[in-house]
Formats: sequence, C-alpha cells, structure tokens
Amino acid sequence: MRLECLNPGSSEALKTGVHATALGLMVVMGVYNAAAWLQRRQPHLAINAVLYTVLAAWEHQHVAHHLAVIDRQCGADPSLPGTTPKRIKIAA
Repeated sequence: MRLECLNPGSSEALKTGVHATALGLMVVMGVYNAAAWLQRRQPHLAINAVLYTVLAAWEHQHVAHHLAVIDRQCGADPSLPGTTPKRIKIAA
C-alpha cells in the first residue's frame, strides 16, 4: 500500500497541520509539567518539562520546513524574509 501523502512535496498542508498539532500539544504539556514542577519539585516533572521543550523545538522545525515547501510551491521568493506567496488573481 502506497500513500501519496507520504511523498515529498505532496499534502504539505496536511503535514503542516499534523506537526502544528503536535507542537501545540508539546507546548501545553511542557508548560503543565514546568508549572507542576515549580509547585511540587518532583524530579520526573522537571525531566518531562525539559523533554517536552526539546520536542516542541523539534516540531517547530518540522512546521517551518513544511511551510517553506508550501511557499516554494506557491512561488514565494525564499531569499527575501517575510515574503508572501504570489497569489493568482482571478478576473471577475
């Protein structure tokens, strides 16, 4: 069984959404564990907070990568910071 969405350059919006969801979860779990550690000082909470922070950074890189692919597919100039993709104008 071959899934087309697993190929590079296809379904980038879906991939971005999956990684953005994972990023959001990592941030929430990291903040929760850090807050719990500040209150209870249990070592496993500190380890969890650090782990979730590292995983959030990892997911951030995935989201940035997939957004860059989408920008390239839309014709944005990646060499210019803050460039937005070129939009196709549809005549009315």
